[in-house]
Amino acid sequence: MVKFGLRLSENRAAEYPPEAYVDYDGLKEIIKELAGKKLARVDSTTREVSLTAPPPTNAAGRMLTTDDSPVTEEDFYGSIDAQLAKVEKFTQEKVTELRGDIARLEGEVKGLDKGDEVECERVRERADECAKSFLILEKYVNLNFMGFHKILKKHDKNSPAHQCKQFYINRLHQQAWVRGDYSDVIVRLSAVYSALRDDHAAAENKDASQSFLRSTTKYWVRTEDVSKVKYAILKHLPVFLQKTSRGESDSQLTNSVYFDNDQLELYHGRLDKLPGAIAYRLRWYGTGDPKVVFVERKTHRDTWTGEASVKERFIVDPSEVKSVLNDQYPVAQKRQEMLLKKGATQAEVDDWETLVQEMVQVVQAKQLVPTMRTQYMRTAFQIPFDATVRISLDTNLCMISERGYNTEGGAKWFRDPEKPLADNEITRFPHAILEVKLELGGANAEPPQWVTDLQNSGMLYEVHKFSKFIHGCATLLPEYVRSVPYWVDDVSIRDSILRSGGGRILVKGDSETGVGPGANEIYNHLLPFGNIKEPRLDAKGRTANTVSLIESGEKSKETELTTADKYYAGAEVTDEEVVFNATVQGCCEDTCAGWLFPFCSGYNEEILAPTSVQKIEPKIFFANERTFLHWLHAGVVLYTIAAGILAFASETHSVSAHWYAMALLPISLGFCLYALHLFLWRAEKIKTRIPGRWDDSRGPLFLGGILAFVLFVNFLLKCREIRQYNEMMAHEL
Repeated sequence: MVKFGLRLSENRAAEYPPEAYVDYDGLKEIIKELAGKKLARVDSTTREVSLTAPPPTNAAGRMLTTDDSPVTEEDFYGSIDAQLAKVEKFTQEKVTELRGDIARLEGEVKGLDKGDEVECERVRERADECAKSFLILEKYVNLNFMGFHKILKKHDKNSPAHQCKQFYINRLHQQAWVRGDYSDVIVRLSAVYSALRDDHAAAENKDASQSFLRSTTKYWVRTEDVSKVKYAILKHLPVFLQKTSRGESDSQLTNSVYFDNDQLELYHGRLDKLPGAIAYRLRWYGTGDPKVVFVERKTHRDTWTGEASVKERFIVDPSEVKSVLNDQYPVAQKRQEMLLKKGATQAEVDDWETLVQEMVQVVQAKQLVPTMRTQYMRTAFQIPFDATVRISLDTNLCMISERGYNTEGGAKWFRDPEKPLADNEITRFPHAILEVKLELGGANAEPPQWVTDLQNSGMLYEVHKFSKFIHGCATLLPEYVRSVPYWVDDVSIRDSILRSGGGRILVKGDSETGVGPGANEIYNHLLPFGNIKEPRLDAKGRTANTVSLIESGEKSKETELTTADKYYAGAEVTDEEVVFNATVQGCCEDTCAGWLFPFCSGYNEEILAPTSVQKIEPKIFFANERTFLHWLHAGVVLYTIAAGILAFASETHSVSAHWYAMALLPISLGFCLYALHLFLWRAEKIKTRIPGRWDDSRGPLFLGGILAFVLFVNFLLKCREIRQYNEMMAHEL
């Protein structure tokens, strides 16, 4: 492991002077001197003192607190304070400079002629420079933040009698350069890029009931990569600010209260992905008491059936929530208001009424009560009211148990925020959650290229079907759940689950496999950061769109790559950060032909499987069997033809017929062997569910080419025999 002092010196930004960083080496020297002291300790059990008795002394006759060394603990504390002040001052200066640069950039954009491509490109380059400066500053903050943690830990280890880490860590989190929210920089840069792209807002959907058909993929994002991911997105999509937001921050507090019954019926239905499984929640945005509440229902449907999962919702006033939960909502009255005052069409009102009645009745039918609340800061990226591509990034995610208090007949449906929470009533998730939502325009909706590039950047860790509601219930209500999601075995979230009292859902530390029973025993590539036995905390992000990486020979840094360095200025490209952005037809393609016919594809030494799983439809197992039978049928037909030709050739003593039959026999055997191998190879793919191509594009071409060659040669021989026969007949005449 690289020592932090060396890491700090290697990762300093060239734009910043070395003295701007924490003096790690200087503080370490003070700790060494303090650790070399052998001071006698004062008796800490004494509760009385005498004003006339002399203080206690050591064997040399000196006071116990007296020391001949010029370095004292106060010197260390003073140095820490000075370093904290230095880093804070430097950070504030750089933020002020950056905001000034952006202000000047905004002035240039206002007077910019969009038809002048040269000037637009110049402004765009200046915007890129501002964004890179912000990322360099964030890296500076993270290095210093880690430096203070490391040096305080070293101090407490070497001076156990004067531990101060916890005190300074609490103080560190109160520093403006740590707790400060500089996301207004993101908002302003987003507006600049949006103006350069000339984005246009779509028409707002004002329907009282709203439905969403979309494809959603979820990823974990490390905290240190959040700003890089935001920058990568805002170059293509603007930050979408809610009407209540004034632009001071790029994110908005979002609360969602999920409902379930005592048996956690909805939890288990969503976890098992049962057809028609629903999630029922109340959502509101902003701090303080809710002003507008969205009553939402998410319904799961299997895509292989031809249907898509859907989210439906309608809007109510907070004072009306109780009537919704008690089946007393005035549907008829609201219907008339929509027709008379809001000008809704009859069809829209009918759809709204059907939705409301279903959602009101399900609360009573299933005895739903508040169960789990998720709370996070959401940054949304979207062209206003255009849901073609929508990306959301949730940070500061926590789940709060909504069990254990009196709901007062539906009057209270979330905890009093003023009351403190016990450790087992809240869990804080260590990663940010990125969701890429694509409007379903067909069966094969493809994301834009820049989304694919982001997915392959190494900053995203796809977690198949991750759910905040499911994670919160499994962690905070472990005694009620019958099964848990696979991602709880991930080593990166283990500590957060243990702190919340959810240890009973985790595998024991001395487990041989490091994972619990279930999917992770078979699909060992599901966990982004590995398990406790095989941790991969430094692994680069991999997604379903990341082609399986092949370790073959030397990796050339000159190869055209997509890495996190593309979004992080000042980072060094290392071998561990290399992520191949090859296509599925590339030389490193893992196909059946590469196993059966090694010369058809590149040599595959090791395959790094992505962290997601391929969607499996029930019919795929039977399709594999049918394909196997079709290939066997072709082989048997060829063998039958070859055997028949060979039998007749023995009677006619035809040399060409003998040759033709003997050539078809090994080809028919090759068809049968290839059918068996293809069946087993694809069955293994189905078992591991590694994303990628499950068809073989080379094997059929190889076998078909050989068969076509034999047929062509036989055709030429027959033509030759016919010509010889005609010449012989002409000669006899």
